[in-house]
Amino acid sequence: MSEQETLDLAEEFARYRRTALTEVEAPGPAAVRRTVRGRSRRRLAATATTALALFGGSALGYAAMSGPDHRPGPVEPTPSVSASPTPPPTPTPTPSAAGTSSSPTTTVPDGRFSRAQLLGVPVTLPAWRAGPGCPTSQTRLTADAREGANSLLALDHGDIDGDGAVETVALVQCVLGTRGPMQVVAFDRDKEGKVTTVGRVVTTTIDKPEWLFALDVVGDGTVRVQVGDIAPGGGWNAKWSQRQWRGYRWKGDAFSQVSGPTSFGPNPNLADLAVTTGDLVLRTADDGSRTGTATVRVRNRGTGPVAHVVLRLGVPAVVRADVDGWGTCAGVHESVEPITCRLGQLAAGAEMRLDLDFRVLEGITLSTNKADVEVEPMDSERDVLPEVNRADNLVQMRLTYG
Repeated sequence: MSEQETLDLAEEFARYRRTALTEVEAPGPAAVRRTVRGRSRRRLAATATTALALFGGSALGYAAMSGPDHRPGPVEPTPSVSASPTPPPTPTPTPSAAGTSSSPTTTVPDGRFSRAQLLGVPVTLPAWRAGPGCPTSQTRLTADAREGANSLLALDHGDIDGDGAVETVALVQCVLGTRGPMQVVAFDRDKEGKVTTVGRVVTTTIDKPEWLFALDVVGDGTVRVQVGDIAPGGGWNAKWSQRQWRGYRWKGDAFSQVSGPTSFGPNPNLADLAVTTGDLVLRTADDGSRTGTATVRVRNRGTGPVAHVVLRLGVPAVVRADVDGWGTCAGVHESVEPITCRLGQLAAGAEMRLDLDFRVLEGITLSTNKADVEVEPMDSERDVLPEVNRADNLVQMRLTYG
């Protein structure tokens, strides 16, 4: 630095003292001033520079704190220090459909189980109406219809409780004969990965539905179940059951029905036929044989038509169907016991009367004086329909000699 520059710097320091420090009384500047006057210009410049660096900061800081109207001039920008951004406010968690709240950062366990997984672990089922004959606590589901076990029939997946994760819904039957109870059960997964039971969606009852055919979980979490009014078995074909799709939703502590019918009307496939008959009185004809006529009435007491009516007459084989009265029958074989008369459709509330002639050849004595007369309803595919009251489907005909 040149001598002139040193002098200029000293002059600048003096000007600064006269302006910025007029209100600050500190001992440091006076001592510096005396030292500068007694030394050479070069030493003076060096000492002034040092004093400016040391004194300037404290003086400015003191003035900033004590001078109420002091406004400091421009300063060099302070280097920025990077810091973690202030986290945004944590949103209030929205209660789930199950009535529980969860943090948005918490991962909800996925409750999806495959068929193999569900068969491979013990589960707890809601109580069966059949009682202790059907296991419930930590029981294994089976893939086959094993007597006294819980059989897994079908399953589907979906978010049924609104927590953003998928659950598993299963159709299970406790196998007891041909009409064991059934229920649809929802399962989830806990934090340890174990199967937990959410609750029962729907179950079969004595009053209906007696059967559950299928299930389906739709996008909004509704569990749709196809229910049937009458359980198959014991002569009842599954195709004759009235079927309805009913929807159920999780309400926080249980499932409630939200869509579909709530009851069944009369089942048109449930027949109610009745048969009556008079006695068969056999009298001797001119050729020595015995002949007689029996009147048989078949009535449809049901609410719907019966596609086919079959009449069976259990007369001894020696009693043969004669000519008259059999024109409306199909499939009659004279030498086959019992005699089978296949009739056509019988409308609801309608009655059919048959006057049937019989003949017994000369010299033959009857081994019995009674014969069963039975009527049976069939559908369009000739499968036997179940009856409301089978007691009036069978009567006895008396055989007498006149």
